[in-house]
Amino acid sequence: HRSIFALLCNCSLLSYLYLFRISFWTVVCPAGAAPLKVQMPALSPTMEEGNIVKWLKKEGDEVAAGDTLCEIETDKAVVVLESSEDGILAKILVQEGSRGVRLGTLIALMVSEGEDWKQVEIPAPEPITPTAAPPTAAGPAPPLTTTPSAPKQLRLSPAARHILDTHGLDPHLAKATGPRGLITKEDALKLLNQRDERRPAPPAAAVTSPAPVTVSAPIAPSTGRPTFPPLSVPGKPGMPGTFTEIPASNVRRVIAQRLTQSKSTIPHAYASVDCDLGPVMKLRKQLATEDIKVSVNDFIIKAAAVSLREMPEVNVMWSGDGPQALDYINISIAVATPRGLITPIIKDAASKGLQEIAATAKALAKKARDGKLLPEEYQGGSFSISNLGMFGISEFSAVINPPQACILAVGGTRAELRMAPHNPDGPVLHTQQLMTVTLSSDGRLVDDELASRFLEKFRTNLEQPQRASL
Repeated sequence: HRSIFALLCNCSLLSYLYLFRISFWTVVCPAGAAPLKVQMPALSPTMEEGNIVKWLKKEGDEVAAGDTLCEIETDKAVVVLESSEDGILAKILVQEGSRGVRLGTLIALMVSEGEDWKQVEIPAPEPITPTAAPPTAAGPAPPLTTTPSAPKQLRLSPAARHILDTHGLDPHLAKATGPRGLITKEDALKLLNQRDERRPAPPAAAVTSPAPVTVSAPIAPSTGRPTFPPLSVPGKPGMPGTFTEIPASNVRRVIAQRLTQSKSTIPHAYASVDCDLGPVMKLRKQLATEDIKVSVNDFIIKAAAVSLREMPEVNVMWSGDGPQALDYINISIAVATPRGLITPIIKDAASKGLQEIAATAKALAKKARDGKLLPEEYQGGSFSISNLGMFGISEFSAVINPPQACILAVGGTRAELRMAPHNPDGPVLHTQQLMTVTLSSDGRLVDDELASRFLEKFRTNLEQPQRASL
């Protein structure tokens, strides 16, 4: 009897443990694989949104840390997003060609190695707060001129400030969704849309607007143009007042924003000087016999960097608290790309030789045109150079690239007859290869006298290339 009782006890204990094991795995082990989230990152300091250009991995591909997942167009260039985890790309949530993807948006899901990527759990979308939802049609909408809240410190992005000022909107009515209470462009556009929705419809006029497709003379306004002109059709002559909207890339929008900021907030001052390129041309020929190929622009970069080293009071930038002296000389060179103008930088240019500057400039220009520049390759410049001489431009004035203090605009070379100085045989005419450069400087940092001395120093270094290239 004791043996039978012990056997029954053991069987009960085993059954209990077996049932506990089943219930444990049922509770702990999820039905789907836990995902690793891939979010839209901030790939530049001024980036607020990005465009998914191309996915370099597809669903089900194995991914190692450091592998490139996709190409993202930022407000500066097209850069690659690298994975920080090992695993399998399980689900792509934002497809190629998606534009205006906000920072922090979930764009893909990964799972750990060994998990079933097809059973990945897709997180539910984050609920939208009631305050961010647009007003519904039911019920009277409150007017925009509601009782203002207590005065508070507003933080607006440049684009938001422009929209609010242009349309006369009160910034206190905008719902800030940016970091640390920043009112972004989207917040300003949302406020503008809310105002348009709440605006009462205009009364029916005697003269009605024509349909968007057909335009008839009797119902057109007195100006002879329709109120809402149709878009132009390819292959057909456009109607008077018609246009075709061209979508702007992130780079184009940032260029427009920064140019407007520069010309509206920086007091530009201009000074020009002619430089004799005869010694530079002579030295280029000598270097070419030694199979060393350098361009005139390489000499200009070197001369500007050496001049900044000799005159550090020009190597400054403006911050919110005032002037800041820089302890580095990074020359930004303007490169035209299909996406817009970008300025990769040649770091520590004053200590580099001509051959190293030439190789670096050539590599950066190629990466810029291919859209492969890294953020550290176009951020942190202290002085900019823009050269349009190869396009036949004799001289021009460039817009300062904030927060820098100066930009040097370089024109093309031209032959001129001039009197030879210090000729013992008397005045003699000779041909000079001249080049005009124009310095745009921030009047708060570099006044006219300092700009003139810098240009004289630059001309001396350029006309004595052996001295500048040491």
